[in-house]
Amino acid sequence: MGQTAPAGGSHSTPTAPAPHPDLSCPEGLAELLSAPPPDLGAQRRHGWNPKDCSENIVVKEEGLWFERRPVAQSTDGARGKRGYSSGLHAWEIGWPREQRGTHAVVGVATALAPLRADRYAALLGSNSESWGWDIGRGKLYHQSKGPEAPWYPARPHGEQLEVPDRLLVVLDMEEGTLGYAIGDTYLGPAFRGLRGRTLYPAVSAVWGQCQVRIRYLGEKRAEPPSLLHLSRLCVRHTLGDTRLGQVSALPLPPAMKRYLLYQ
Repeated sequence: MGQTAPAGGSHSTPTAPAPHPDLSCPEGLAELLSAPPPDLGAQRRHGWNPKDCSENIVVKEEGLWFERRPVAQSTDGARGKRGYSSGLHAWEIGWPREQRGTHAVVGVATALAPLRADRYAALLGSNSESWGWDIGRGKLYHQSKGPEAPWYPARPHGEQLEVPDRLLVVLDMEEGTLGYAIGDTYLGPAFRGLRGRTLYPAVSAVWGQCQVRIRYLGEKRAEPPSLLHLSRLCVRHTLGDTRLGQVSALPLPPAMKRYLLYQ
């Protein structure tokens, strides 16, 4: 169940955010995102956990989204049902901009991270057991108290990214990195040094009656892809998203057309 954040911090060695911009996508991310998303049953199995959230969080539709009760002076978090210790994973968070308030943090947490605080705060990332991006303030948090937290993505000219209603979280447990993507743009690794842990999707929220959705997009195992699959990726990349619907018109055997479309 939800836990209240302790007053004191942990003494473990902090995991530093990535020190410089690195926009290179994790290996296999394009392949993962080009494949059809898991079915509804799988998304629910990777959704929010009604047994592992703040008492002020109500999980709906077997984990597809939650709503926070309008409780004053409380920050409330939720963890996903599945923890990841290997492979490349991606999931989409849907969080309307008008429902974020002063502290809307998206990231990952271990099973030990607290999920409630008796104050308004950036709870996710305030301790040694969680890592988060405040999508309203543009700050990265891990064992962080706020003002000194680094900006993400890097702001060479001082501008702050406006995060839309949907964003992707990209967790690469082979490389030990956590990053984010907006649309088709990967923003680079936000945190490094995460290998050897089991990490769960997590958020923390303060806005009363905010509704936060999660949509698991799949996993890519660290294994060499087949030549056939690489050829499919090459063809799909050459066609581009706008012309994938024309695959049926190509002079190819029906089985090959179905393969190109993941059917």
